[in-house]
Amino acid sequence: MVNNFKHRAPKRQLCQWLSLPESVYYYRPTTGRPGVKASTHTLKQDGSVFGNEFVVQDIRKALSREFCCYGYHNITDDLRDMNYVINHKKVYRLMNEHNLLLGKVIRTSGKRTFVKHRRIEAQYPMEYLCLDIKYVWVEGEKRNYYLLTILDVYSRKALGQVFQRSIRKMDVINLFRSLDKQYGIKGVTIRNDNGSQFIANDVKQYLRSAEANQEFTHIATPEENAYIEAFHSIVDREVIQRYEFSSYYDAKLTFEAHCQWYNTVRKHGQLNRMTPQQKWEKHQKDETDKTVNFAKSGEEETGSAGEQPVRNIPTNGDNQEEVAKAISSYPKLSLLPMSQKTHLQQEEIDLNSLKRSL
Repeated sequence: MVNNFKHRAPKRQLCQWLSLPESVYYYRPTTGRPGVKASTHTLKQDGSVFGNEFVVQDIRKALSREFCCYGYHNITDDLRDMNYVINHKKVYRLMNEHNLLLGKVIRTSGKRTFVKHRRIEAQYPMEYLCLDIKYVWVEGEKRNYYLLTILDVYSRKALGQVFQRSIRKMDVINLFRSLDKQYGIKGVTIRNDNGSQFIANDVKQYLRSAEANQEFTHIATPEENAYIEAFHSIVDREVIQRYEFSSYYDAKLTFEAHCQWYNTVRKHGQLNRMTPQQKWEKHQKDETDKTVNFAKSGEEETGSAGEQPVRNIPTNGDNQEEVAKAISSYPKLSLLPMSQKTHLQQEEIDLNSLKRSL
């Protein structure tokens, strides 16, 4: 209407006649969200700039901690502790876009099998395995990385490690795949806590398909997974507290060297001052010796011609009559010389002939 009569009267007067606000008349719709475009990067206190995808990764790691149900205000404080220059509004936007706001629950299907005994009495390698994640601060990058380790309970040997910016369920599955290919995990009992990476349906499904047994520790009871906790305390004391890492690769190489040293050089108090590798190899050697001795004993019992030994011979403690019967049942052996034995046989033949003639 205004456009039809704008050449005959001022637009302001036409809007007044139509009771139409001028702002509505001059409004022009635009595509996309209104206002200033959202930032795609986040600044850190040292001047470095990171994409928002890295910020979201750090938010996921913070929320993956056990019992952590933070809202965006607490997550903002955590990010600022990581030296991010960020406000709570941006944190809210990022968490809302990725469904990370408080109230988003990790849902899993199927029942979990919880541990029945805190202490594990392992009798051989690859009977029980335990795994957990350790936080590692990398000073050169001003951020945390994560160290996943899987430990053999019998030998205390570290069978595998993953050191990355984040640990996801596929990282856990790939670690189990490499172990299955190298050692075989069929029938192995695997103990872990209730971290989101371990309770994931895909992880549980893979372990079921590999015929491995997965058991979970109870809530707030790290002592039920004491073996891997003790290993991580060794890592913290011997590596993390003694070294300041300049980069991710510096930390990765250091942990690989320490793992090799721990398995092959460091003597373990719970293993009678043996290294984990020595304990592992000692069991294999003992099993080999048992197999060889069993094979040798079988050959001795069977004999060279395959004759079976007499097993029902009465001992000295048995009844004397049974002993006598047993002895009388054995064939009698002659101890005379062969020539004399032949002579006696000939005399016996002549005597029989004489008896028949009479």
